[in-house]
Amino acid sequence: MKQSIIITGVAGLIGSRMADWIVKHYPEYEVVGIDDLSGGYRENVVKQVTFYQMDCADGSLKEVFEKHDPLYVFHFAAYAAEGLSPFIRKFNYQSNLIATANIINECIRSQVKRLVFTSSMAVYGRGTPPFDEEDQPAPIDPYGIAKYACELDIKVAAEQHGLDWCIIRPHNVYGINQNIWDSYRNVLGIWMLQNMTGQPMTIFGDGSQKRAFSSIDDCLKPLWNAATYDGASKQIINLGSAIEYSIKDAAEILKEVMGSGELLFLEQRHEVKDAHPTWQKSIELLNFEDKTNLHTGLSIMWEWAKQLPKRDRFVWSSYELERGLYGFWKSTSLSRD
Repeated sequence: MKQSIIITGVAGLIGSRMADWIVKHYPEYEVVGIDDLSGGYRENVVKQVTFYQMDCADGSLKEVFEKHDPLYVFHFAAYAAEGLSPFIRKFNYQSNLIATANIINECIRSQVKRLVFTSSMAVYGRGTPPFDEEDQPAPIDPYGIAKYACELDIKVAAEQHGLDWCIIRPHNVYGINQNIWDSYRNVLGIWMLQNMTGQPMTIFGDGSQKRAFSSIDDCLKPLWNAATYDGASKQIINLGSAIEYSIKDAAEILKEVMGSGELLFLEQRHEVKDAHPTWQKSIELLNFEDKTNLHTGLSIMWEWAKQLPKRDRFVWSSYELERGLYGFWKSTSLSRD
């Protein structure tokens, strides 16, 4: 009987690509995928994956863990709309913090060998980039707060219950299988859809804010190493590209890849000005290699995106809080394509 590996968020970008990678490179394992399909798509999940459609936040995970007795757990499920999180606080904490608490409980009960959790650059807040893993987190929005709380809870679970873990802080991962239909997250995908539907590529503020964009293809082997390498045990590790770009420069590169595009500058939103990390720890502990430059990575993603079926753009029908909501996210500003 094969040993099992559980991947949450298996229909999303990181989860689906990780599942496919494990199936190809380590077929001796059974890959078990969990996703509620709220932000991912069933067709992203390869047929070799044992799939369960469920929400990690609803507490129904116990039967899956008991049935498959996983060796490793990759917890990727999250709604990563950082800028939107102040207006969907309850949903944000439910989908991030409550869901992770449920995963931690089942990992402890099942005595998994290691939990790999994807946190976020958002935990750093307005630090001094490049952000280092030793920096004191100071998140400025509910999404970052939720991710940092998850990190703390995982550490406590290790101290009290012996849970082994590795916390990964990825940054702006992009590539094939990314959801380009969500109006609130994945800026590169948002721009691609805007271009395909004849709309300008929107930028918040003047576009001078800096980010590091990371190809999913460079992150898969390091994520596996996060679960299997002894040196990754109980480590927090930034994972992603060492090169930062201004948002405007990234948009210009994508315009070159697509062969067209116009920029539209919108009101500045509440966000960190510059957010790019150190990378030495990922090289030393996970053998990370920053091989894919942004132009090449976007070219690969664009060729894939052009073949996608037409889908409705995801728009929240209502928000938990509308006071202070940016004009570009109000119902009159977002239309379904």
